[in-house]
Amino acid sequence: MHWLFRMSKWARNPPSERQVKLVLAVIAVCFMIYAVERWIGWPDWMTIEGGTGRFPLR
Repeated sequence: MHWLFRMSKWARNPPSERQVKLVLAVIAVCFMIYAVERWIGWPDWMTIEGGTGRFPLR
């Protein structure tokens, strides 16, 4: 229900062109970071050795 109110608010007062460009730029940067991490791999200096945390390491 909350999302319906938010969509109606955006329909009445749409975000500015600058805000839309900012959101698209952030999404593009996130996609580029993901793509580089998938193609090149995870750096060794960011890998935890012997992790006994909540999520198992691969």
